[in-house]
Amino acid sequence: MQTIRSLELKAKQMFEQKIIRGACHLYAGQEACAVGINAAVKPTDLLITGYRTHGFIITRGGSLREIVAELAGRKTGISKGRGGSMHMYTKTFFGGHGVVGAQGQVAETMNMASLWKLPIIFICENNQYAKGTSVERCTVNTNFYKRGDAIPGLRVDGMDILCVREATRLASDHCRSGKGPIVLELQTYRYFGHFQGEDEYKYRSVDEVDKVHRNRDPISQFKGHIINNNMASTDELREIDEKSKKNVEEATQFATQSPEPPVEELCNYIYSNNIPQDVRGVNPWTKLNSVS
Repeated sequence: MQTIRSLELKAKQMFEQKIIRGACHLYAGQEACAVGINAAVKPTDLLITGYRTHGFIITRGGSLREIVAELAGRKTGISKGRGGSMHMYTKTFFGGHGVVGAQGQVAETMNMASLWKLPIIFICENNQYAKGTSVERCTVNTNFYKRGDAIPGLRVDGMDILCVREATRLASDHCRSGKGPIVLELQTYRYFGHFQGEDEYKYRSVDEVDKVHRNRDPISQFKGHIINNNMASTDELREIDEKSKKNVEEATQFATQSPEPPVEELCNYIYSNNIPQDVRGVNPWTKLNSVS
């Protein structure tokens, strides 16, 4: 969780410095969700999600160097600098899609999963806002864990990593036993805007964010559990924090020193086997040349 938090704070800084361009959706505040889920499933289980993927890509095998390089649009990125914040993948993580599922598609998928008793855990990371609108203002029924109708669901404290882990473990056992799908609503909170660059305080107050940060922060809560149960000292935890920040700084240095993808590779990976053909009268495989 500390590595994800350090990465997101660095990503925010890189966006402000215009090293990261385009859309950047930060995961700070929601770390217990990605880490808790990953702690309760098998490494071979497959995950798919929408944007705000930075936490998941770390838990599913992406290296910090590859991730930061991807955010910066560099050739050494996990998607070769082509995906940016929203499109990062590993062999078990098909995540990062710019458009989240429409309600009709979600309902149809849940219906089929329930009908055929497919082993799927549907997870709603409820960070309290749909872009810039609070859930209370846009939804009559805010009990998202009940949205599956015939599918059982649980509401979970998404700011407590232990709650997330145990709920996911229960859900995993449910699915693997042949009982079909299940829904988890993880009640969490994002500390920054829907995307970097927006004015988030048009729809929520500074006091609201500060209150959650003071009272429900997932990292602070877990540190408290560890110290209160004599599992580690304050100095040991501080060492973990410093190591996480150091690793992120090293990855950032690697990323900023890496080259951008050359223009002549712009149209690669579009067609199977990169078969040359004209696109609107232009053959990009022969006429695009990098000038840098």
